[in-house]
Amino acid sequence: MSQDNNLWRHSAAESITTTPLAGDHDCDLVVIGGGYTGTSAALTAAEQGASTCLLEARDIGYGGSGRNVGLVNAGLWLPPETICQQIGARPGAKLIDDLGQAPDRVFGLIDTYQIDCEATRNGTLHNAHNAAGLRDIAERHRQLLATGAPVTLLDANEARARNGSARVFGALHDARAGTIQPRAYCLGLARAAQQAGAQLHEYSPAQMIRHDGAQWIVKTPGGEVRAGALIQATNGYHLGDTGAPVPQYVPIWFSQLATKPLPGALRRDILAGGEGCWDTALVMNSWRLDQAGRLIIGAMGDISHVAGGLHRAYLQRKLAALYPQLAGQPLDFGWSGRIAMTSDHIPKTVELGPRGLSTFGYSGRGIGPGTSFGIALANAVLAGDTSKLPLPVIKCHREHFAGLRAVYYETGATLIHSLPAG
Repeated sequence: MSQDNNLWRHSAAESITTTPLAGDHDCDLVVIGGGYTGTSAALTAAEQGASTCLLEARDIGYGGSGRNVGLVNAGLWLPPETICQQIGARPGAKLIDDLGQAPDRVFGLIDTYQIDCEATRNGTLHNAHNAAGLRDIAERHRQLLATGAPVTLLDANEARARNGSARVFGALHDARAGTIQPRAYCLGLARAAQQAGAQLHEYSPAQMIRHDGAQWIVKTPGGEVRAGALIQATNGYHLGDTGAPVPQYVPIWFSQLATKPLPGALRRDILAGGEGCWDTALVMNSWRLDQAGRLIIGAMGDISHVAGGLHRAYLQRKLAALYPQLAGQPLDFGWSGRIAMTSDHIPKTVELGPRGLSTFGYSGRGIGPGTSFGIALANAVLAGDTSKLPLPVIKCHREHFAGLRAVYYETGATLIHSLPAG
């Protein structure tokens, strides 16, 4: 098993064909980055009749969008009251309301454009890993109910029945949420954007970005794009110094391993309702099934790191702790992805110049917020009006000691993963 043997590349039913950018082009909007934000922005703009060019340095969904767990959650990782404390009551309420509708947008796009991405909308389970975790999800339940969210607090017996595991102490079920094949969803958005008229160019990294006083100019190895509006949607996979502000975030790694498709007898009692899961552990774990019946388990840490063997061994122990019947199951796939985390766990939308915006920092919630922000950004830069964005635009964002903090988180995950899995 290679260090980046990504299941989502193996099983994605969607695909597209593109060519690298060649020559000089003029358009209404240039989008840099082919993840959820970039592809949803390109689709939104193209559907409005705007000439649109998307540039991706690698292939569509190469970054976090193709390495995601695939949980389509509502909102951010933070509970609602903390969001309001961080950014203020009014903008907090606006963001909470907007991202509460994010799963509707995701599954609506899947239905509208018939995206083949294993979409299952049976909710997600935020599982308590111990008694303290149970208190955490109970408090989140209280806060989410106050916003009108359709969430249910499950006791230990209900949570264990839903999970098929005795190693949970309770769970918070969010009926708005669901699971997808994350890379296939991104490719489906790109395919729909292409069909709507957007020009997509893979292997076309932006090497220079500037505004000449009239238009944005983006240079790649093969050509140049001139556009009236620009969206930089590179998030955790930004490459190099292009002249535009570089997204500031702390890079956090998350790795996943996947079993072979489980036989019916083993699969029957595991997540029978089809929910996706994550837990309350300080170094978070996730688990879910895909359409073929593979159990996919994930945790913070980089399996391609020098200590990657510790992360792999931990995930195998965690799998056996959750589901003893799966101990020793062959693991066919293993991969890592980089999360762009901000200090306050709130995404940032930064002004680059006239009708130019950069957004990043989903802090592990890429699918719903990425899709929602992409749609909103396209509407904002085309109209020249940012008032309806989920968050206010800021002039700049700085993350201090980002490299040291990244080492701290990876070291912490490594130390915890050297202990027995609970």
